[in-house]
Amino acid sequence: MLDLTISATAHGLNYLPEYYADHLGLFAEHNVKVTATAKDPWTGVLDDLDSGAADIALGGLWVPGMYWGTPRELTVFAQLNHQFPKALVTRPGTGAIDWADLTGRTVLAPGIGGSAPYAFTAGLIRESGVDPAGITFLRDLSTPMFVELFEAGLGDAIVLDMTTAQVLQDNGTGTIAIDYAEVGGLGPNSVYYCRTDRVEELFDRLVGFTSALGESMRRLRTTTVRELGPLLAEHWPHLAPATLARSCERIKDSRTWDTVRIDAEASDRWMRILHQERMVRTPPPFAELVDTRIVDSAELTVAYR
Repeated sequence: MLDLTISATAHGLNYLPEYYADHLGLFAEHNVKVTATAKDPWTGVLDDLDSGAADIALGGLWVPGMYWGTPRELTVFAQLNHQFPKALVTRPGTGAIDWADLTGRTVLAPGIGGSAPYAFTAGLIRESGVDPAGITFLRDLSTPMFVELFEAGLGDAIVLDMTTAQVLQDNGTGTIAIDYAEVGGLGPNSVYYCRTDRVEELFDRLVGFTSALGESMRRLRTTTVRELGPLLAEHWPHLAPATLARSCERIKDSRTWDTVRIDAEASDRWMRILHQERMVRTPPPFAELVDTRIVDSAELTVAYR
């Protein structure tokens, strides 16, 4: 059995295919023993890669994108999310249903876990023909803090992960006005990456891991949320089962868990959005950011099994 350690930026519902693969024993079937840890603060994943405490990191593609062309060389090899499972939540009864309705209003965009929630939102707003400069964004605070402030009256809308968005809607303190998976198209939201100098050393482990992850995604398509209930409760015992089920159903109905293969056009689009936000100096080319050999080999492995 080959050991593979993962340092993750969070422990969220959108990461479910990884947890499901472990639950089903799929990693073991591919001769990989996976140990995963969620870091707080999330930047600890970079420290873990540096020290060797972790073989791979799980987080946003924007991180390897920002480091592209710098001395910190990172290689992306697979994705966990094919879309951005986030939502714009507004106050009940405000009538805000599209991006244009946000002009002149204040939007809370949690950022303690990174700038992606704001950056992707701004990108979607631009693509719709609306200038995000006409919207006031409050950023850089944690999700729990912004949720508390939103429920206390601050701002007109808030950008949230789908689970937290569903919590607010179920509590009657917010309304899911825009589901990013419905309007945002494809995008590698959460990906796996490692130090470039370790790709060859880890290659067989990465292929086994990615094969198992792909199998988990395929099985999730025919698994009901009801059947997933015990696993959801195990990972998020503090959340109401009905809320967890509804948020899981939303993500399952989207293309978020479609494939481990990163779409080149979707990656390029995300890098262009980051460039518009001046988060990257030059949009990294897909071929230099992503090594597709692992997914290619994983697909061959599955085909021969």
